Amino acid sequence: MPSLVTKDELVAKLKPIFLDHEIDGRILPLVEEINRLKKEKNAVLLGHNYMTPDVFWGVSDIIGDSLYLSKMAKETNADMIVFNGVHFMAETAKILSPNKKVLIADPKAGCSLAESITREDVKKLKAQYPGVPVVTYVNCSAEVKAETDVCCTSANAVQIVNAMETDTVIFLPDEYLAGNVRNQTTKKIISHPGKCMVHEMYTPEDIRTAKRLFSGNLTVISHPECHEDVVKESDFAGSTSQMVDFIKNSKTDKIMLVTECSMGDNLRAEFPEKEFVSTCQTCPHMKKITLEKVRDALLYEQFEIFLDQEVILLAQKSVNRMLELSYKK
Repeated sequence: MPSLVTKDELVAKLKPIFLDHEIDGRILPLVEEINRLKKEKNAVLLGHNYMTPDVFWGVSDIIGDSLYLSKMAKETNADMIVFNGVHFMAETAKILSPNKKVLIADPKAGCSLAESITREDVKKLKAQYPGVPVVTYVNCSAEVKAETDVCCTSANAVQIVNAMETDTVIFLPDEYLAGNVRNQTTKKIISHPGKCMVHEMYTPEDIRTAKRLFSGNLTVISHPECHEDVVKESDFAGSTSQMVDFIKNSKTDKIMLVTECSMGDNLRAEFPEKEFVSTCQTCPHMKKITLEKVRDALLYEQFEIFLDQEVILLAQKSVNRMLELSYKK
């Protein structure tokens, strides 16, 4: 499986972030070792947008948002998947590729949003609102997906909610994403008090202050996991993949990203002609994934994801239902 960039391209992408001696002395030898190991073991490495640039650009074969990565990995002939992201993402890869060995470099790389809800919580809500369909954001555990009627992403959440044949929808677990969906649909949304510990840090005043400092010559892009008041102050709100597409097609040359810090680092490397104003709220869970841990996961084939067959089959239904509705004409 080829790397995304050549050695020279990698060095160019890392130079704005790392010191020269760190690139030469630590990063490049590890990148070389990891790329050798993944070829030996027929492994594909997935890199989420919130990975640090050395992991994202140096060793990840497929990059993007979590569901895209899992879908693409399913299509490869790899025997092994190493998910450079957090635990629920690796579970999603296992759901879609149950016959592949799926590893995560650090099993403690969790997610505040995914951990805000359990399968039992979903069961209680379903009992409280019988007959109301449950739409669940993919940022949740496999067990929660198994208790869900249909999953959604931040990109297709409104489309999935509107596809439900009821006036009321239970939307889990992100309270802020639910609020942003509520503003774009006539459906009644029953939400849950779950939040992303990164995106809940942003406030509307952060954006107003930045725009005053740059005298209006600033395009603000936020993630819909932010509070709806933050989204209202932004020029554009979208998923990580939608952010990339917006920047690629936009003529703006000064951008403020209201999302996880490494997203800005990786986009700065991808679009060197644009200026990124970083607000830099960092996810401590994502930062548990390092080159050293990725190397060890491959070397020792450790921290494999195991799921009950019942959970896999039920979770597959909710994910496949989302895909069916997303491409329904």
